[in-house]
Amino acid sequence: MRLISLKSDYAFKELFSHENVRKQFLSDVLCIPLEDIKSAKLVNPHLWVRFRKQKQGILDVLMELNGDVIVNVEMQVRLLKHWLKRQLFYLAKMYTDELKRGEDYEKLRRCISIAVLDFDLMEGAEYHSVYCLRDRSGENLTDLFQVHIIELGKELQGTNAVDDWIRLFNAKRGEELDMIRVKSDGLREAIEILKEMSLSKSLRYQYEMNLKLKRDRKAEDDYVRDCGRAEGRAEAVIQLLGELEPVPADLTDKILREKDQDVLRGWLRTAAKAESVEEFRKDCEV
Repeated sequence: MRLISLKSDYAFKELFSHENVRKQFLSDVLCIPLEDIKSAKLVNPHLWVRFRKQKQGILDVLMELNGDVIVNVEMQVRLLKHWLKRQLFYLAKMYTDELKRGEDYEKLRRCISIAVLDFDLMEGAEYHSVYCLRDRSGENLTDLFQVHIIELGKELQGTNAVDDWIRLFNAKRGEELDMIRVKSDGLREAIEILKEMSLSKSLRYQYEMNLKLKRDRKAEDDYVRDCGRAEGRAEAVIQLLGELEPVPADLTDKILREKDQDVLRGWLRTAAKAESVEEFRKDCEV
């Protein structure tokens, strides 16, 4: 039986929509006894933006562990430029996200990032790396930040619980699931969920549509880069203005018809600074 890949956004999030799976995964990766995990509640993956031009973070699976620890679990299948800086950006956003103006720092909670990577990032054979804030002698400064990196492509060296999760994420056919030595109810449930997803016609349809949308989006991005630099800048202007308020149809048409690169560059700079669509129209005389 061919399996839906857990490396896809849809299947990955569907798997972690089950609380027992979330608890078992966190127990195995973070080395927390399962009985100590009282709750692993899903929370809004959209990190708060305080200012209009501030970059928003969207996380794969964001959880609240026992009510006092925030955990992000992310699947990444391709190495992105500045991946590490991106990961630290999200970790910092998680840490500061819930602290409102005037609130005490004591309300800040411990934040953990777990990155499951389908590419080799770190040198060496270690496939589950853990990073904390320590001094040169190894003395721990704080446990408020922790980063776990799990690399799926490296050779497994043992039979611990994380190895079994790696086997699950890498599985392509049903026969591979039978080779996993299931030692916990949570992992057993994860295997059954994957089998059900792979058998369900409706779920497979959603999975295939998700892949199609990603392929189409990539094709559109490639088109903009290779064939339509003017169109790309025009759409960027419209997108920036759309973050302020709905863009009138006549203004959208005028921007899309413009082919002069210098004009579009000027409009792009103005749109990035504008506080309203009306201000943009006035400054650009459109």
